[in-house]
Amino acid sequence: MLREIFIKNFAIIEELRIDFSEGLTILSGETGAGKSIIISAVTILLGGRADSGMIRTGADTAELEAFFDIDPDGAAGRILAEQGYEETSQLVIRRILSAGNRHRIYVNGRMTTMTLLASITENIAGISGQHEHLRLLRESEQQKILDQFGGLTDLRCDLQACHAKILPEIKNLNELRQARESQIEQTELLTSEKNEIEEAALLTGEDDILNQELLRLKNAEALYQGVGNGVEALYNREGAISDQLSLVKKEIEKAAGIDPSLSDAAHSLDEALFRLQDIAHQLRSYLDTIAFDPARVETIEARMHVINRLKRKYGPTLADVFKRLDGIQEELADTLNIAERIRNSEAGLDALHERLVQLSQELTKKRRQAADLLAQKMERELTSLNMPDTKFEVVFRRNEPRPDTPAYLRDNDIAINENGAEQPVFMISPNIGEEQKPLSKIASGGELSRVILALKAILADTEPVETMIFDEVDAGIGGKTAAVVGKKLAGIAGSSQVICITHLAQIAKFGNHHLKIEKYVADGRTATRITSLNDAARIEETARMIGGQTITETSRAHAAELLAGTAGKN
Repeated sequence: MLREIFIKNFAIIEELRIDFSEGLTILSGETGAGKSIIISAVTILLGGRADSGMIRTGADTAELEAFFDIDPDGAAGRILAEQGYEETSQLVIRRILSAGNRHRIYVNGRMTTMTLLASITENIAGISGQHEHLRLLRESEQQKILDQFGGLTDLRCDLQACHAKILPEIKNLNELRQARESQIEQTELLTSEKNEIEEAALLTGEDDILNQELLRLKNAEALYQGVGNGVEALYNREGAISDQLSLVKKEIEKAAGIDPSLSDAAHSLDEALFRLQDIAHQLRSYLDTIAFDPARVETIEARMHVINRLKRKYGPTLADVFKRLDGIQEELADTLNIAERIRNSEAGLDALHERLVQLSQELTKKRRQAADLLAQKMERELTSLNMPDTKFEVVFRRNEPRPDTPAYLRDNDIAINENGAEQPVFMISPNIGEEQKPLSKIASGGELSRVILALKAILADTEPVETMIFDEVDAGIGGKTAAVVGKKLAGIAGSSQVICITHLAQIAKFGNHHLKIEKYVADGRTATRITSLNDAARIEETARMIGGQTITETSRAHAAELLAGTAGKN
């Protein structure tokens, strides 16, 4: 509940403190006295946008402050606790407006953001004025009202959460499918390259081995002749190196018998002779391996042609060819991975779509049930507000899908958006014989004010707002209608704090408290003050509201009679 507002250097208000109590509080005053300024101040305190142009001329800053009693376990209390504030039953909001729009916001002494302020104040106070009237004409707001009345807000939030999950999943699936399409040609190329390399059945180092073999085959005659001559020189011909080495060995062995110091030399010559014999054996064996095979040459050259072609294409080395094969296999694996990811994405979207359709159908069913009940209650409330012949109905316009609406956001031929499969529209016919039309096209100012008041009365039990502020609730009405509006406000004040700005005495008489706003001039400056009226002052203000600036004994008597009619009820 709003307990106090403090305003300093705001518009024409130099400094003003207003205390509020439970029940219905009436604010009245002449046109231009500052009533709209107070509403602007409250709007800013509740999270509305501030403008440095509202700072009082000559001042550097403007200061606004509001004090509320709150339930620590209520919505505002929970938000404060989540943000690390100490548990409390008091809420102090302070806003300082500075030149250059560099404004500051404080909640319980701690600087905060506009977003947090709006979330805290959402459920503690609400202003119903011209903005509220215009807002009600928007079909999106009518949907929120219907859902609030039917207790469907949580169900709609569940649907919104499901819808929000589907959107990025649809985008992801489309991207995967596009990637798959762009990879089709690439996959065909990769598969062709993979097959080409694998069919070659390459071996590690095969090119070096074949080149060496080809070199031997092409030079077989020279090799045979050279190695054969070597064997002849070492062993086979007369005076061969082995024979000469054998003679040398024998001479040195004789000498070693005389001089033992030659024993090592004799032994080394013996080893050299054996080594020479071993070399000759190796060379004879090598001669046996030399082949003169033109067919093998052709085979090797054909194989080298294949290897060199692959090396030119994927090389330059054979190791590079193997590396390219590994890369191809990885890219193909990624292609197969995309197919698997597409299947997983489609399965996930199928489950989300099934959930979305289920929530949408449930919301549609319950909205229609709530719409019937709301229509009945609205007609009763409007009858009590002097609109007895009014017909009120909620009709539903289903969402038509566009050609590009994804199947995952459809229920057959109905599109499902973040708020469901249909748009509720408030229809009204204020007079007998008139066709029902959308509220935005039929209601006059006075009728719209009463429609809003009727909705507020119906939603009083479901709307968590603890303080309701009504501005322009008397637009376009008077006389008997004003009296029933005032009575309705008094009824709402039985469960919520109500603050009402009005020009009509027929409404003001129902107030539990009456505050008068007036403008005055001091030291050459215009300022605004507010006064809590006692019984006598209230009669005077009510007489002014009845007769204007000239207050007569007749208007005073009429005012006293009006107020006496509500004595003991306020």
